[in-house]
Amino acid sequence: MNIDRLVFAVAGFLIVASVLLSVYHSQYWLWFTGFVGLNLFQASFTGFCPLAKILKAAGVEPGNAFK
Repeated sequence: MNIDRLVFAVAGFLIVASVLLSVYHSQYWLWFTGFVGLNLFQASFTGFCPLAKILKAAGVEPGNAFK
């Protein structure tokens, strides 16, 4: 897997997990869902993603989006 696919996989998992936590625990978890969504939105314009930087430092192969 390259960085692009890992970022999408982790973001998708975090969104699903926070929605489930908001249903079964507290609605305040939806703030985390919004944070992840806004981070994906800004990354599409700026190319800056903290997780992509961490994965790149860990030696994961970059994809087209986060070179």
